[in-house]
Amino acid sequence: MDKKEALKIVKKKNWLFEELPVHFKKDKDIVLAAIKRRGISLKYADKSFKKDRKFVLEAVKFSGDALEFADKSFRKDREIVLTAVKTWGYALKCVHKSFKKDREIVLTAIKSKSKMHGYGDCIKYADESLRKDRNIVLAAVKSHGYALEYVDEIFRKDREILLETAKSQSYALRFADKNFLKDKKFILEAVKLSGDAVEFADKKLRMDKEIAFAAVKQTGYAFQYLDKSLRKNRKLVLLAVKSVGSALEYADRKFRKDREIVLAAVKDEGSAIIFADKTFRNDKEIALEVVKDWKQDHALNYVSYSLRSDPDILKAHSKKYNS
Repeated sequence: MDKKEALKIVKKKNWLFEELPVHFKKDKDIVLAAIKRRGISLKYADKSFKKDRKFVLEAVKFSGDALEFADKSFRKDREIVLTAVKTWGYALKCVHKSFKKDREIVLTAIKSKSKMHGYGDCIKYADESLRKDRNIVLAAVKSHGYALEYVDEIFRKDREILLETAKSQSYALRFADKNFLKDKKFILEAVKLSGDAVEFADKKLRMDKEIAFAAVKQTGYAFQYLDKSLRKNRKLVLLAVKSVGSALEYADRKFRKDREIVLAAVKDEGSAIIFADKTFRNDKEIALEVVKDWKQDHALNYVSYSLRSDPDILKAHSKKYNS
């Protein structure tokens, strides 16, 4: 393999850089090409590049986690640190302790985000003084609700911060002060932001119809957290399965034989047929909804034998499966 071929590899399949022969990991052009496409490639480059500011800066521009593999001296370099936390908030873990007290750097880390989520919980690496700063904490929970776990306990009693937590990551309400989880007004506000917040409400509030309807209206996933007594409420079940078909699993078993509810469930999620009474597998309208939505070859296993050869069923299944 020559240099030209090695360059071609890192440009098209950058993850293969680590498998290249050692001498290519000492080549400036190849290393630069690799880190410009995948910052963490710095980990596999020759140690001389880990001490080269130009290469380290290029690496963290692409991926802040590359800071972990750079020479430790760069953890005190403000430009490199700021660039790293901007692309990957968790890089805050690697920076010099003086920067963990730096408001701009910590806020930049907190406000950074990936395509999937924010990095607000990187506040756990910030200095204690900033974990007591309300504005910093508010920004953190807005980015990622789990930041609540790492900040000063006083914020577990802060209504605004708890509501922002519910909005961004309702599961983090497990860290909220118990009094708020018993407060109907608060829980009602929380479930309107994120229905799943009902999971952490006091048991009595999970029996409350007003809260139940508000939660399920926001998301059918909330249905599974409600008291069993509410799972017999037909209006609530219908609302839930229209939002999330698989909520049928948690409804009272009598609704598995309720055609309107089963039809609504499979219209949202074809796979919800699994939780319905088997008699509906012989219902063409329901079977059509199942195969139209469920992009799996075995979807036909949940349709009766008599319907598996039906032209409409086969057409709908083929269209979905091959889409």
